[in-house]
Amino acid sequence: MDIIKTAKDMTHNVEEGLEHGLDVAKEAVSNVASHLPFANLAKKGSDGFHVEIDLPGVKKEDIELKVEDDRLIVNAKREMKKEVNRKDYYHLESSFGHISRVFTLPEGIDKDKIDAKLEDGRLAINLEKEQSKKARSIAVK
Repeated sequence: MDIIKTAKDMTHNVEEGLEHGLDVAKEAVSNVASHLPFANLAKKGSDGFHVEIDLPGVKKEDIELKVEDDRLIVNAKREMKKEVNRKDYYHLESSFGHISRVFTLPEGIDKDKIDAKLEDGRLAINLEKEQSKKARSIAVK
């Protein structure tokens, strides 16, 4: 009977360990996901592309946007505090960290005409094609 009890205890301990491990993994993924901004990509006709990146709580001066080779690199620093301070209750959640997204630029993007604007926590980036790469109509004579 000791063997059966020992086996049950071991099974219970393994199950508890797995549940704890899953909880830790969920928390880790949640923390990582909070530093990965969502991005929307859209083609603007035949003239270029539009990228929107959600950066809530990020200030304009904490964003670095650069082009290296054929990559558009967006780096930002987030420092957010959510604090509740009442007479009998205090709660503080902070989210600090480095945010980074890298996009491979399509061929023919004019790197000198990349435009970016931050408004209401959303970074909007416009990418234009080089003049020689834009589609154009040709009149038939």
